[in-house]
Amino acid sequence: MIHLFQLKSDLPHDAIPFDQIPQEQFTELIQEGIKTAKHKIDQMKVRREIPSFTSVILPLELSATELERISSTFFNLLHTCSNEILEKQADAISTLLSTYSNDIQLDSALFHKIEAVYKNPSVDWTLEQKTVVKKYYEDFVRNGALLDDDKKEQLRALDTELSQLTTRFGQNLLKATNAFHMHIEKEDELTGLPEMAKGQAAHLAKEKGKSGWCFSLQAPSYIPFMTYAKNRERRKQLWNAYNSRAFKGDFDNSGLCAQISTLRHKRAEILGFKTHADFVLSRRMAKSPENVRTFLQQLLEPSRKTAQKEIEELTAFAKQMDKLEQIMPWDFAYYSEKLKEKLFSYSEEDLRPYFAVDNCVKGVFEHASKLFGLTFEKTNHIPKYHPDVQVFEVKDQGHYLGLLYVDLFARDSKRGGAWMTTYLDQGSDGYHAHRPHVSIVCNFTSPTPETPSLLTFMEVQTLFHEFGHALHALLSDCMYPSVSGTNVLWDFVELPSQIMENWATEAETLHTFAKHYKTGELIPQELIQKIKNSRNFQAGYASLRQLSFSFVDLAWHQGALPEGVAAATLEESIMKDLSVLPRIENTNFSVAFSHIFAGGYSAGYYSYKWAEVLDADAFEAFEEKGVYHQDTAKQFRHNILSRGGTEEPDVLYRKFRGRDPDPKALLRRSGLLQE
Repeated sequence: MIHLFQLKSDLPHDAIPFDQIPQEQFTELIQEGIKTAKHKIDQMKVRREIPSFTSVILPLELSATELERISSTFFNLLHTCSNEILEKQADAISTLLSTYSNDIQLDSALFHKIEAVYKNPSVDWTLEQKTVVKKYYEDFVRNGALLDDDKKEQLRALDTELSQLTTRFGQNLLKATNAFHMHIEKEDELTGLPEMAKGQAAHLAKEKGKSGWCFSLQAPSYIPFMTYAKNRERRKQLWNAYNSRAFKGDFDNSGLCAQISTLRHKRAEILGFKTHADFVLSRRMAKSPENVRTFLQQLLEPSRKTAQKEIEELTAFAKQMDKLEQIMPWDFAYYSEKLKEKLFSYSEEDLRPYFAVDNCVKGVFEHASKLFGLTFEKTNHIPKYHPDVQVFEVKDQGHYLGLLYVDLFARDSKRGGAWMTTYLDQGSDGYHAHRPHVSIVCNFTSPTPETPSLLTFMEVQTLFHEFGHALHALLSDCMYPSVSGTNVLWDFVELPSQIMENWATEAETLHTFAKHYKTGELIPQELIQKIKNSRNFQAGYASLRQLSFSFVDLAWHQGALPEGVAAATLEESIMKDLSVLPRIENTNFSVAFSHIFAGGYSAGYYSYKWAEVLDADAFEAFEEKGVYHQDTAKQFRHNILSRGGTEEPDVLYRKFRGRDPDPKALLRRSGLLQE
């Protein structure tokens, strides 16, 4: 057995040796990691000393260090560089990890030791140690430690099946996304498309061995076509393909949605909760499904009213422009862009030349330097998992903070969307501190021999968003990995990411990096002002769309599903009151809703809106004194970014802001505040 994932390696900063990983041996490496972790726990369990933080909690905290590195590496590769070797092992590895998790959390002898520590707190514990003990005790209870043997076995079976089904959901979606390409041979069908989009499509066609142009369901291909292509029938074709991914056909996720939801509900009932949503939300800032619904309802009416007015305005515009009587979903992006151009005298494509991807990366680094004094040094001495990846050493006043992997371009082997992940969390083994290894992953347009990768403004915001998550991990200053970095309550985790998007519209930020890729000219102040003026364009529609996702998420997790319910039926029952555009048969977004069926957001998608309230209120603190006000930045770093989950998030927020967040801050920023 090759031991590639010991805590220490021969590489700088104990980096992962991607160039040495025998991918076909991941299953064996996981098995070895599980064996090592169980051995450490068994050694701890047989000790006869009085249960304490040092004798029980710390060994448990550090028991799976090697396993976590192996498993995080496997799943990160599966999501960014998927191939048959990894895919064939996915089910087996998911089962191994589910079984291991159950073996630990359902171990009565281990739980009794944890319980003994929890019920006999020491006056010498730090605040962080108190939090870690409470977290372990509650996690074990929430995951079945108090169940009888029969129910524990039921839980094991459910968890194993769930781990396999959620993995399969993600694989189906990736395959369904890659299975479709729209091939165009007549250039007049490309009318309206920017030259860059046409060039990318021609490049893709060559890769597919075809003449003309090809468009895929990957965002860098799909979004420009839906936004700029004048050909309505082709827009309809592409829209239908995108919105029916994994719905029926060879990679159908319809049945998986219902199976996953049903198993989650059964699991919650076994654990003594009314629904999966009750189970999830008992450890969230929101506390309960009722509180989430109340929160969402407060935003729903102003969002829906504004969205309806926006659609009426757009319909009138389309009728005047092209004698269109009704806006269909495949028309929305196209006419919205045209209306935006008319109202604000600029196009999104006017911005692209100022957002060359390398400059944007330098821009977020400069942003972090101005706020927190950080520097980012590119290194070629750390192995990468793909040629597109860049690796940076992050430093604070010259002191090493962590590694940052930057993986920005779309490819068939990468799942869609954008995310931040870690290969190693910040923390300590009790004797030596280790700094985090962090990765941000996006799906931007790749450069071609003729043109660098030029981002849309939305993609610039995405980069700032994921970079915010990365800062949360990199600036963590905790003792224990389980509460460091982004290991916080789920409806708090988006605050550090979403607040960073605010700076992307600030002239002081844009002037550090937004330069024309040909001339080097700084983005004009007039164009920045137009971005600001248009910031709330169709804000009602955007808000309603996010709310609709949250309501559908809750619907899947609010109780037992009706017998034989179909994904389309459940979704339609919720969306009929939330749609301001016509619903189209044979389309469904639940089957592609990887956030809730293959990610960590089940019964928690509302957290994006929840965190928007926090980030709107928090950014007002910067606006009051200056967007790069050093004391405000210091307070945000000290009370939010560096503290991880060492205290309850509402406590951390009050320490930063001096009060609870103002619920109206989001409505103010979005222009949705009703008089």
